[in-house]
Amino acid sequence: MDSQEEAAGALLRGLRRNGHLATSVGTGEKALAAHGAVDLVLLDLDLPDLDGLEVCRRMRAAGDVPIITVTARGTELDRVLGLRAGSDDYVVKPYGFPELLARIEAVMRRAAPHRRAPAERPTVSHGPLLMDGDTRESLLDGRRVELTPKEFDLLYLLVSQSGGTVSRRELMRRVWGDEWSRRGRTIDTHVSSLRNKLGSRGWIVTVRGVGFRLGQP
Repeated sequence: MDSQEEAAGALLRGLRRNGHLATSVGTGEKALAAHGAVDLVLLDLDLPDLDGLEVCRRMRAAGDVPIITVTARGTELDRVLGLRAGSDDYVVKPYGFPELLARIEAVMRRAAPHRRAPAERPTVSHGPLLMDGDTRESLLDGRRVELTPKEFDLLYLLVSQSGGTVSRRELMRRVWGDEWSRRGRTIDTHVSSLRNKLGSRGWIVTVRGVGFRLGQP
């Protein structure tokens, strides 16, 4: 394991100890393929395959996921280029882990009003599942289910359709704001996570060639 892998592993362990669901990829191409399924990206500009600034630009062009650049490039010009490429914040190595956590929290607070679905949506339910569209709280048999913002939006949309089938294109448009996205695994990743959190694959039924609908677990 080289020093970059060791640093990535230490960062992942620190994030997980502080309650974050975190994963790591080693190339720009993998980052571009995976970023649609996460709530925040920590992006190192020194990548083995692509220019980090170009990766940042492509992520920003594809959507509004918050991006914090974490890099050894620390000149004023580097910072300017990183922010102009689409980064929401810029952290120079070496950094203190408490500072990074604080910056993550700050970026997520700023991003929340823009990424959150419209307020004052009605409470919807499906069997023992109750979803409050205003507070964005999900309860299953009276127990809170912890969902990411995108997971909540996806499940809320399915529940609000009263069991009807929602196409993949409609899900991408309503949840991600991009019906023509090429991130084909994004929806499947979120559906798989929701099934695990709800405790049964039967909660979300795949309608082959069309999309998804709620089931009767």
